Amino acid sequence: MTVTIYDVAREASVSMATVSRVVNNNPNVKPQTRKKVFEAIERLGYRPNAVARGLASKKTTTVGVVIPDISNAIFAEVARGIEDIANMYHYNIILCNADKKKDKEIRVINTLLEKQVDGLLFMGGAVTEDHIQAFKTSSVPIVLCATTEEGDTYPSVDIDHIGAAEDAVSTLIQNGHRHIAMISGTLQDPSNGYARFQGYKNALEKAGISFNEDLVRIGNYRYESGLEVTQHFLDLQDRPTAIFAANDEMAIGAIHAIQDKGLRVPEDVSIISVDNVRMASMVRPLLSTVAQPMYDIGAVSMRLLTKLMKKETVANSRVILPHEVILRQTVAHIE
Repeated sequence: MTVTIYDVAREASVSMATVSRVVNNNPNVKPQTRKKVFEAIERLGYRPNAVARGLASKKTTTVGVVIPDISNAIFAEVARGIEDIANMYHYNIILCNADKKKDKEIRVINTLLEKQVDGLLFMGGAVTEDHIQAFKTSSVPIVLCATTEEGDTYPSVDIDHIGAAEDAVSTLIQNGHRHIAMISGTLQDPSNGYARFQGYKNALEKAGISFNEDLVRIGNYRYESGLEVTQHFLDLQDRPTAIFAANDEMAIGAIHAIQDKGLRVPEDVSIISVDNVRMASMVRPLLSTVAQPMYDIGAVSMRLLTKLMKKETVANSRVILPHEVILRQTVAHIE
């Protein structure tokens, strides 16, 4: 049978109110009494009912996190940053995978809000009007993590994706490349997709290089699409000297497609991307990429949410963290 607070009170020969004060770390309990209650809790194996405590305090000390793709290393790193800060501030995490599907994202948001979470962190692609409508039903704070929405209605933590892509392509241009292809993410995705595509175009324009739509193909952020799109680029009569991939996983697919063709990276084709997942420093040659501070994005998002949940003053609700170009072995200088 389930052990109740009444059983603990009887075992320790104290009132239920005293047990409640001990469980909730109320300082107004004598050390000797506190010790007696904890001993009774241990003997009986009592676990406080978090739901009941939440109903009483109107807080569950639980935060819901919507993650777009739990198998993607980039989001795993963000989740680690979220969890570390959540633990520091004594919050529990409910992590929900949405498979990059809008309908599932909306369903998960509503499910988490029904579970009476104290706050919500949303990681995803495009924040649509449907998302906004779901957010509007919330009475708890919401922070967008590694994404933003056009109206800046909700607090967010991210990098400058246009700037990151522009810096990556500018690195290729500074190394003599002018025939540069791009493996893009979906242009409906405002950050990894459209923003990085815009950064690619900006870099070309600033260097006086004409945009050629034949040198842009849409991938799905997966290794296989990087492989497939690169095979298309290599079959062009005038193949590119360099490829910018919207993320590392597609870039690694590009490296292997080039090698499968009997060509060399970077001697025949240079590669650069954005993200800097662990695999970027494991593939050979080592992948040049623009590093996102993914752990920090998660940590800062969670810290921002804790401030909002505690109704503390927030000086800046839209946080842009710095990115950094990491040059390794996949970019060659050409004349």
